[in-house]
Amino acid sequence: MLRRMLVDVTTWSLETTDPSELRPSPAPPESVELRHAKLPTPELGRFLYTAAGGNWYWFNRLPWTYDQWLDRFGRPRIEVWVMYCDGTPAGFFELDGGAEGDVEIAYFGLMPQFLGQKLGGWLLGEAIRRGWAMGARRVWVHTCSLDAQPQALANYRARGMRIFKEETEPMDVPEVTPGPWPGAGVRGPHVVIEEGAASVES
Repeated sequence: MLRRMLVDVTTWSLETTDPSELRPSPAPPESVELRHAKLPTPELGRFLYTAAGGNWYWFNRLPWTYDQWLDRFGRPRIEVWVMYCDGTPAGFFELDGGAEGDVEIAYFGLMPQFLGQKLGGWLLGEAIRRGWAMGARRVWVHTCSLDAQPQALANYRARGMRIFKEETEPMDVPEVTPGPWPGAGVRGPHVVIEEGAASVES
């Protein structure tokens, strides 16, 4: 059982309302490709969620059952896209176009081994492009001081997204990120809470 504590968490909601607002990042090397997972399975969903988010505070879906993952991916206008580097999964994004006129970047993340390689900006640009291709009038995302990689907010803003809401409220969270497996964080950033704030250990 993970120890838990109450901590103030700031959540930022960002949006873009016109395709012309996108400021793309340079294209990645030819060894990087993006594929649409047209038949996303619960196994794939859980793998991506824990691999990209395990070193951060991505814990909301950890208790999900197989049927809950099936239900999520069975909904119309849910898309999962996976970025590969030399054939290895390196990051992903999940889009939710269930609300009329809106496409939410529900999840976006890189695997720890691929951080710092200037892939996140390009991947985010592709997520925004795909949101517009789904017929959105607005593409939006939310991130917070716990569940995001430290560069996430800057990346969203650099791609042309702007903050439309910011709020801080207490949240009951695990003291240490759950990790995709025991010892997670040894080969990537691992987040712990100190004195009511999030800090990053290498």
